[in-house]
Amino acid sequence: MRKIITIPFILAAFFCGAQTSIIKESLKIKSAILGKEVEYSIYLPADYDTRKFPVLYLLHGFGDDETGWTQFGEVKHIADKQTEKGEMTPMIIAMPDGGVSWYVNSADGKGKYEDFFINEFIPFIDANYKTRTEKRYRAISGLSMGGFGTSIMAMKHPDLFSSAAPLSAGIFTAEEIMAMPDENWARALAIPYGKDLKGKDRISAHYLNNSILDIVAKASTDELKKVRYYIDCGDKDFLIKGNMALHAALIDKKVPHEFRVRNGIHNWPYWRTALPEVFSFVSESFHQN
Repeated sequence: MRKIITIPFILAAFFCGAQTSIIKESLKIKSAILGKEVEYSIYLPADYDTRKFPVLYLLHGFGDDETGWTQFGEVKHIADKQTEKGEMTPMIIAMPDGGVSWYVNSADGKGKYEDFFINEFIPFIDANYKTRTEKRYRAISGLSMGGFGTSIMAMKHPDLFSSAAPLSAGIFTAEEIMAMPDENWARALAIPYGKDLKGKDRISAHYLNNSILDIVAKASTDELKKVRYYIDCGDKDFLIKGNMALHAALIDKKVPHEFRVRNGIHNWPYWRTALPEVFSFVSESFHQN
């Protein structure tokens, strides 16, 4: 007697076998450099088990953690939609907790986040996930403090990243740093750069070594051109002056880059609307020429 397989059964089998993207939040990596466990979240694209993928490192802002982009940035929804529309390459998105480190090594030597990110976190992701490990398949982006971290990592380590997309980056001119109210300095910048500093004393050697504008001024054009840059900041964002200064500095160095000033402020609605363009931009670097 012949068995009859119904249409509903066939459809159920088909959809059960189909893979979808997933988000895993607050996983842990043990860091010898930081002497503690660091949490991270990760987005794995559909069909992750079938092949290797490029990686976008996506950094959160001051006061957030590794869940900022997953909870408020709607990274899964936006990535899934962009992939479905064919407007981004399927990719792994790794989102580490940066605390309030500004993603740099601190002046007192107690927090070496840059060392952790470069020497432990990237190798960990490559060792534990199906990544394409060449520079051309690695990109970095982030918002606010994470936009600053994006710029720092790309400019200090241009041989590691094909593209960088800082959003509303926490970049200040030297004049802004010296004039910053003491309470703002103590709350936001004392940990990476030193406590109880005022005026010109804030422009220390350690600060200059981690100043985006100073790094650009000292770097060669050839070094800066190793990374493709997409810079985006709202026209009413309190960080617009520093971002415009970065744009001007890259123009002076004759470094090709994308610069966008859109209507908006320093908030999640702005960054969510920026994310599709980030995905599209970094995807261009992942494609074969």
